[in-house]
Amino acid sequence: MEKNFATKFTGWSFIVAAVLLWCGWALSPHHVGEYFKASDFSEIGKDVWYWIWMYRVHIFGWVTMAIAIFAFVSMTGKKPYGVLIVPGAGMIIVGTFTIAIAAAYYYNYGAWGVGQTMGKSPAEIEEFLDGTLFTNQYVTCFVRFGRIFSGVGLILFGAGILKWRILDKWLGWFTVLLGLTAMGIILAIPDNFEIYKPVFHVKVIWLATMGIFILLKGINLSKSDT
Repeated sequence: MEKNFATKFTGWSFIVAAVLLWCGWALSPHHVGEYFKASDFSEIGKDVWYWIWMYRVHIFGWVTMAIAIFAFVSMTGKKPYGVLIVPGAGMIIVGTFTIAIAAAYYYNYGAWGVGQTMGKSPAEIEEFLDGTLFTNQYVTCFVRFGRIFSGVGLILFGAGILKWRILDKWLGWFTVLLGLTAMGIILAIPDNFEIYKPVFHVKVIWLATMGIFILLKGINLSKSDT
């Protein structure tokens, strides 16, 4: 079991990603749904700068998650692990950045919309929302596909952990089941953000668990073929 600077950096990256993602979400004064509503702007406008900073923290959580996955790959991307770990990690990272880009849209649009709707009547705000519905629809597609891409990646990533016992076996199964759940919900019920919300919290738990176990036990590279 490797326990060195690399494992410490990797473990802490997973933990920091979990903290940033969850704190940015939990401390936000207002959560936007799949589509913006007129009431969102008045709620965001009550403390717009605090809302902006919490969204920034949340987005950097996604970025740090990608860093953690990259760091894990730097240790496990060689033979024989790479055949499952590398494509799995690649799909997780693609999905993660797709979700981060979508989150950046909600963050920017929410803050911009506060200024655009200030002093307008409810009818004018609805007209403003209707004018941006086309773009919002594209962004919801980003969110769905980001979750699906991440789900596929988690399945491959978990399979690599299981096959070579890189980490504890139960953690490999946790990873695979998380990926299957993320994919299954989006493919079966693509237009309901509320049902997916618990999966976000499970993903945060997965990140924290990965980080803690990597710090405590290290990464098993005994089967590496150099």
